Amino acid sequence: MKKIDTMFDRGDQFKVTPKVRKDCEWVLAGEGVATEKLDGTNVLVAEGPDGQALWPWKRRNPTEEEKAAGVEPTNIPCVLGDPSDKWIWDAFNNTPDLSPGYYEAVGPKIQGNPLGLDHHVLVRLDEMPVYPDCPRTFDGLRDYLRNLESLYSPGHLVEGIVFHHPDGRMAKIKRKDFRYSLAPKAD
Repeated sequence: MKKIDTMFDRGDQFKVTPKVRKDCEWVLAGEGVATEKLDGTNVLVAEGPDGQALWPWKRRNPTEEEKAAGVEPTNIPCVLGDPSDKWIWDAFNNTPDLSPGYYEAVGPKIQGNPLGLDHHVLVRLDEMPVYPDCPRTFDGLRDYLRNLESLYSPGHLVEGIVFHHPDGRMAKIKRKDFRYSLAPKAD
């Protein structure tokens, strides 16, 4: 799976600026649906390396040298017994009714478990919770994400929002993309 574009250009210290990235203008035009971005690991569920049963695949990002040569991320099969794939396999085995598609693996041993989950699971990307009233401006998103609670795991903050266009395009924005002052927000 190709990495999802962040909808705003980045400035110093990797924080976003108000300038919308090329090909993400559709978000500000009100197109697409805003869904929760879970903080986990991207997993493709597809036929296994043997062409038979469903199998988890993880994204392999190219090195800096490969990126410079135009190499895109690829999916590689998870390996049974490989310690680096242990929690993806746990999530795969804990998820009922799997079908081919893209998922986010989340749980206690993945990305520091910001959602406070007690077991590993795969969540389909096309079944993420929807935020129908999500703003679409720089200032609106910055303020909205500051303390936005997860719909997937209430009581925890969201990582961010992914906008899904009907034609398949996606754009993302994370809470950590913004620069927040340390002073408390005035009511």
